[in-house]
Amino acid sequence: MTVTDEALTHAPAGDGRGGTGGDTAGARVAAALARDLDEGFAALYEAYRGAVFSTALRLCGRWAEAEDLSAEAFLRAYRALTGYEAGRIAELRPRAWLLTILTNVWRNSLRSAARRPPPGPIEDAPDPPDPGEGVEDAAARHETGRELAGLLARLPHQQRAAVVLRHVTDLPVAEIAAVLDLPEGTVKSHISRGLARLRALRTAPGTPGPDRSAPDPEQKGGNR
Repeated sequence: MTVTDEALTHAPAGDGRGGTGGDTAGARVAAALARDLDEGFAALYEAYRGAVFSTALRLCGRWAEAEDLSAEAFLRAYRALTGYEAGRIAELRPRAWLLTILTNVWRNSLRSAARRPPPGPIEDAPDPPDPGEGVEDAAARHETGRELAGLLARLPHQQRAAVVLRHVTDLPVAEIAAVLDLPEGTVKSHISRGLARLRALRTAPGTPGPDRSAPDPEQKGGNR
């Protein structure tokens, strides 16, 4: 089975544990956080844990690592919120804010990985489960998800992040630009080039993966 164009541009945006698609919960969650940090944070986690995990999974390609990245992102988010005044919290755009934190956590993990031995091959990054699907559909999705994870891992980091945020997490270009700290035109270019490279890689399955110890030639955005 091979990854189709539809799979490249319509990957699932959730993991069955809440939070997909558009940010309809944003204002409600921000208001809840401004009223009571702990209760509001529970609402934040419930609303966005799916989007954060799915994004992390497609960025790193490994289930266990995605869980670690997601947990670290939520931990950093909580610590940051303890230092915010209620007025600032009320003005947050929670999804974009969380994904900015997650993206920075992922970037930090890449820098740390450059100082460690390279990881083994990607082998445990299927699409998140759908409780309502049959066994055959689940098996097909698992295989497609694994292949897609392998293809994404071969993209330069900025292209990978832009493609994942647009086509997995379903963020608009303006929000991706804010998350990656890049101009919108640059984001559009990363998305276009990333998708083109994915399609090319799909027809050349023997293409070697990236050297994770090497710097990303397209890394221009800064961490926050």
